[in-house]
Amino acid sequence: MDEVSDTHVKALRAFNRFYTGRIGVLDPYLGSPFSLTEVRVLYELAHRDQPTASELARDLRLDAGYLSRILRRFESQHWLQRVPSPADARQSLLKLTAAGREVFAPLQQKSREEAAGLLAPLAVRERDRLMAAMSQVQRILDRDAQPAGARTIVLRDPRPGDFGWVVQKHGELYAAEWGYSAQFEALVASIVAKFIDSFDPQWEKAWIAELDGERAGSVFLVRQSATVAKLRLLILAPEARGLGLGARLTDECIAFARAKGYRKMVLWTQSHLTAARHIYESRGFRKVKAERNDAFGKRLTSETWELPLSAAR
Repeated sequence: MDEVSDTHVKALRAFNRFYTGRIGVLDPYLGSPFSLTEVRVLYELAHRDQPTASELARDLRLDAGYLSRILRRFESQHWLQRVPSPADARQSLLKLTAAGREVFAPLQQKSREEAAGLLAPLAVRERDRLMAAMSQVQRILDRDAQPAGARTIVLRDPRPGDFGWVVQKHGELYAAEWGYSAQFEALVASIVAKFIDSFDPQWEKAWIAELDGERAGSVFLVRQSATVAKLRLLILAPEARGLGLGARLTDECIAFARAKGYRKMVLWTQSHLTAARHIYESRGFRKVKAERNDAFGKRLTSETWELPLSAAR
């Protein structure tokens, strides 16, 4: 291994000072009463499916005693629940309570707003260059720490061509995996067309997920009424599954809806879409209606799910 030059060390330290100062990590996190570490633990609890404390300590490289103190604080505030592990009675699974999610939601939204504020002055081409540079930095520095095949995930706004991809991907996947007819693709096309024609950026938003630079998923949040937002068109390509990406896309929708003051979120799904239903249920959505119907060449049970948001305001 080549010796590291003093010039390179100074340059890296200078960049660290610049960036940590730019994003304000030296202060309480975004003006909240939480430290950066506490917010990171909250983030992991919100986006993982019931991890153990040892998994968090390992992945976040935290001292076990320090993490234990953070978790005890969260429990004392009724933000965290411990669930016995069915696989190992000596282990407890960690799960954010509804109160914990209400605490985390405004922090996530504030973080999104801060990031958007950093990017807003940049032209689209500059943003793309910045994203590419960040991905390269991550790949270089994590090449030894990450397992082989570690992936780069980006959530971004739609660009021309993305909407056609959303329609195509829904048509292809639902036909291949569930035997849906072209009627379903037509429905998705009509939803996308309506979103484009009547898009109101003040109240609506869509996200495209990229995996290693390729489109891999989407979700839309549309205005159903002055108080109700609707989650639509959540989809992941097969290669993007198992990475927590569906949960991240759902969380972005919820955070946006809360920030805009919607009082409720709704969605429409099918009973056989178990992975999506698990995400919705873990986020607090509850099924309020189910009905049998013939659609897309299949006999289906369609479901309506709701998530109250007013308690988080």
